Amino acid sequence: MKTLYFKKASMLAVAGLLATTSFAQTNKTSVEGTTPLGPNSEYRTWSFGINAGVLNQSNIFGFNRDGFDKLKHNVGYSAYIKKQISPSFGIKAQYMGGKVAGINENAAATQVSEFETKMPWSAALSGEFTMANTNWRFFNSIIKPYFAVGVGALNFETTTTTDGTATTADSQTKLYVPVDAGFKFAVAKGINIDLGYQLNWANQDFDGKAGGQYKNDLFSYAHAGLEIALGDSRKPYLGNSNPVGTLVAKYDELKAERDALVAANEQLKSDISTINNDLKDDDGDGVANKFDKCPNTPAGTKVDGSGCPLPEMKHETKVVEKIVVTEEDKKVVDEAIKNLEFDLGKATIRPTSYESLNRVAALLIEKNFSLKLAGHTDNTGSMQTNLRLSKERAESVKAYLVSKGANASRIEATGYGPNQPIATNATAEGRQQNRRVEFTLY
Repeated sequence: MKTLYFKKASMLAVAGLLATTSFAQTNKTSVEGTTPLGPNSEYRTWSFGINAGVLNQSNIFGFNRDGFDKLKHNVGYSAYIKKQISPSFGIKAQYMGGKVAGINENAAATQVSEFETKMPWSAALSGEFTMANTNWRFFNSIIKPYFAVGVGALNFETTTTTDGTATTADSQTKLYVPVDAGFKFAVAKGINIDLGYQLNWANQDFDGKAGGQYKNDLFSYAHAGLEIALGDSRKPYLGNSNPVGTLVAKYDELKAERDALVAANEQLKSDISTINNDLKDDDGDGVANKFDKCPNTPAGTKVDGSGCPLPEMKHETKVVEKIVVTEEDKKVVDEAIKNLEFDLGKATIRPTSYESLNRVAALLIEKNFSLKLAGHTDNTGSMQTNLRLSKERAESVKAYLVSKGANASRIEATGYGPNQPIATNATAEGRQQNRRVEFTLY
């Protein structure tokens, strides 16, 4: 009968393995909503389990039977609650109850020939190790062998039969050591089928037959049941999660992000190349190619802001005049600085800046002021790119003012990049202050 029982148990385990094999190939429920190497808060970490099975005095290893070789199978039942600390380790508190019995057919007249031990309750605290979640080949963690060992308190009452006379001992509560091993099968998100085999080392009074000083009674519990994760059903259960499985599932997403970054980098290289070409001054007249409407001007020719030659002035009389910049003039310039905005990463002036720049142009025309434009950036990006961008923005302001009638020869445009910060580049506010074009009237 014992052999038949273990054959049935083995067949049940194999059937469970086969039933979940196809599911293991497509399951994604152990990684949904998580990130690679993410915190435990992305998972459900609490679960409870209920089991039922067979209790008897025998064990598959054949030791500590104490002569009770004729088995009597009794129903056992258990429940536990578990806290999963990591994908491969958890701590569980287990309750188990039932009764264990055995028969010694070779007992002498003075020996115990039969016993029955009732276990109203037991409580144990165990550490459970999930082996599948430490093996990188089990990406989806569907079939999970586990092993648990712990210590607890066992309450029992033993009735023994000697030469036909039954005697019931007083109820006792003693320490016992449960060792459990088996397989769990993930059949749904946060639900596992649990097939296990538990050996329990109990006090030597457990079977009512006295033993040696170091002898402990042993009984087994073959069980099947369910483990159900507690908490938000949208989250996967940590006990079913394999960190490598998360990385594998996220591979396509990470690759797409990388490809997008590579494409953006290539576009940035193209934009920088275009900026470099626009900032060239092939004819050396002081006006960049992008703004030069009269390319190939002969060397030494005086030009306006658009790069075109200025008309020759005969009998030119040099007049020395005193330049006076009033507070009102400074307010016009300060307002233009405050309102000056460019498109992100470009030298294109936004239309919201036109009105205040128009007033600066009118001021330059009216009072014949000279103006120095100094472009500055923060330290984000390379030095070469920042120098070019600051120069181009200053040139863009100069070109706009000239287009409104200002004298190009009285406007100087210079780019300093990040070399003259007025605030720290360690904060977003400081970097915003450093991205500026300064106007200096003289």
